[in-house]
Amino acid sequence: MKVHGNARLLPRQRFTMCERVRLEGWSVAEAAEAFDVSERTVFRWLVRWDAAESMEDRSSAPHRVANRAPMRIVKVIERLRRLRWTSTRIAAELGMATSTVCAVLDRLGLNRRSRLGPIEPPNRYCRRHPGELVHVDTKSLGRLS
Repeated sequence: MKVHGNARLLPRQRFTMCERVRLEGWSVAEAAEAFDVSERTVFRWLVRWDAAESMEDRSSAPHRVANRAPMRIVKVIERLRRLRWTSTRIAAELGMATSTVCAVLDRLGLNRRSRLGPIEPPNRYCRRHPGELVHVDTKSLGRLS
């Protein structure tokens, strides 16, 4: 459960506040004073209570984005990116803003060049004997007196 940092009430307290107003007959003003919130906050949680919704915080992200790039354009951007085109070149080719192309690539997870191809396996040394690659340099120093 992720509670908003500035939230005055935890989900359990919201539930209790709504129970007291709806079931125990408290007034909204009494509940607001008892839980140290505004009356508007009490009404907000009562609307959720009446609709049988969760007392958890909702995401503030919009449910939909009206001007998001169409799916056919997204597929073209993805195809060109897999050909290792840069976002600037793709934007110039499609006549779009570079920021829009970058946002689409970020959403697709193709904004970094390293994510375009398969991951390279680590370079491992395979030797027959332990310590085969050990090398020690020595240097003798003259007297320091």
